[in-house]
Amino acid sequence: MKRMLKPVTYVLAALYFLVDAAFMAIARPISVWLARHVVLRRLRAWIRSLRPYPSLALFSVPVIMLEPVKPVAAYLAATGQMFSSVVTLIAGELLKLVLVERLFSLTRDKLMKIPAFVWAYTRFRVAKAWLEATEAWQVIRAISDAARRYVTDIKKSAVVAFRQS
Repeated sequence: MKRMLKPVTYVLAALYFLVDAAFMAIARPISVWLARHVVLRRLRAWIRSLRPYPSLALFSVPVIMLEPVKPVAAYLAATGQMFSSVVTLIAGELLKLVLVERLFSLTRDKLMKIPAFVWAYTRFRVAKAWLEATEAWQVIRAISDAARRYVTDIKKSAVVAFRQS
């Protein structure tokens, strides 16, 4: 049984990491930019003023509204509309991740006052820690880090070559 699950774990870890890294690499800078955006200061103040359960309701909105993007993207792919499927999935997931990350960072203290949220968040962190501790995750992480360093080196070489010409 262990031999059968090991390749499955590698595949799942690889998929999870690649999707998470790809989307978060894009979503995080957008979220940081939004955090500093002057126009949203009033909105941030309002969100921070919410009590725990209204914060939870607000935190749930992007997940509830944007989770159906995945089945829609799957339907588009199944009907042969691959470009539309990919665009729909990427746009929906990025929007959801950006909104969820921003809302979580603004409401984390309030959300942690809700016992059910703390229970679910703790289980999520334990599952994520377990996944990150697996051999499969470590291998995929090492490959990803090596690829990132390689791309960074290529960028630096290109910049140096461009400046010299």
